[in-house]
Amino acid sequence: MKEDTLHVETSDSAVVSMLASADSIRFPSMRKEAFKPDPKKAVLYALIPGMGQIYNRKYWKLPLVYGGFMGCTYAITWNNKNYQDYRSGYIDLMNDYSEYLNHPDYMEGKDENYWKQRGWYSFIPGNSTPEEYLKNSNNQSNLKRGKDYYRRYRDLSIIITVGLYAIWMIDAYVDAQLFDFDISPDLSFHFEPAMTQKTAFSSRTYGFNCSLKF
Repeated sequence: MKEDTLHVETSDSAVVSMLASADSIRFPSMRKEAFKPDPKKAVLYALIPGMGQIYNRKYWKLPLVYGGFMGCTYAITWNNKNYQDYRSGYIDLMNDYSEYLNHPDYMEGKDENYWKQRGWYSFIPGNSTPEEYLKNSNNQSNLKRGKDYYRRYRDLSIIITVGLYAIWMIDAYVDAQLFDFDISPDLSFHFEPAMTQKTAFSSRTYGFNCSLKF
């Protein structure tokens, strides 16, 4: 039994035409769009310190952000601790001194353990006793000055912290707004000496010529 075989011959021109049509097929572009931060989102992220800079991909600013906040936090904590110590000591000393003036025998019968519970005990110099320290009215002024000093610098540290917080929020917004800002290479500043020739109406003058090109 014979099998029939069908041969289909194609010309070279037909093959070339098919390959050309295949090459002309357009496929969807997979190119990734360039990153462009949204200023509104940058501000929202900046509500958490450092997140605005991370969103804008300004990672080099993070040590400045967190270093500043850590320094301010330490200053607030340290000044507040000293303020509380001086405040407690001043209040206790004023109360004890008032009791001493009203009751001269107020200090009798009180041992060292009792005075250790008073806020001003830790401020007593090594060469003095609780009785001597309490009777010296100058110590009241010293504790009051210390209290006011540390309270002032604690409040100043808080103000600086709030200021830094606002600055970094503004920085995140400005960075996002100017992220793709193009600085032209033609931007230049020229500064050179200049001379005006003598004319029939004016004498020769010398000066400087400044020009800004952008």
